[in-house]
Amino acid sequence: MTDLTKVEQTTETLLFQSRWLAAPIYLGLVFGLILLLVAFFNKLAAVIPELLTLKPDAAILHVLTFIDLALIANLLLIVIFSGYESFVSKFDVKDHPDRPDWISQVGFSGLKLKLFASLVAISGIELLKAFMAARATGEVLPSLPWLIGIHAVFLLSVLVTALASKLRGSATN
Repeated sequence: MTDLTKVEQTTETLLFQSRWLAAPIYLGLVFGLILLLVAFFNKLAAVIPELLTLKPDAAILHVLTFIDLALIANLLLIVIFSGYESFVSKFDVKDHPDRPDWISQVGFSGLKLKLFASLVAISGIELLKAFMAARATGEVLPSLPWLIGIHAVFLLSVLVTALASKLRGSATN
């Protein structure tokens, strides 16, 4: 083995092992899940006292907030599972009865689509909440055009990414 081959082999080993530097980031995202759980329980605790006097529009806004938190939690789980499995290490839970089937099936392209789709759903819920709040108060929200624009950009991003993924898939078949 030549010295150059040893240097190349050492470099490749170091680069390959560097993937573990991303593991603490995925653990940090688990902390993000904990933050969402705390936010959920705080919101739930705030709603409970008004339970018997809650108007339908207010109830819908609260439920939309819960759905929003659930979608963001799902988004975090997708990033944690898919990112860790794609870039750091495979999960060794093949025989676990609760192992989601999609973990090993979501590649980088699928991960991008799921992320964009989640962002569209989240921005759609935020937009709906803003519309409902404007309807309830009767005032025009100056941020509404921005919310519509952001939602449209996310929607367009999903469509372009899905189209590119489909074209790439048909080009390789």
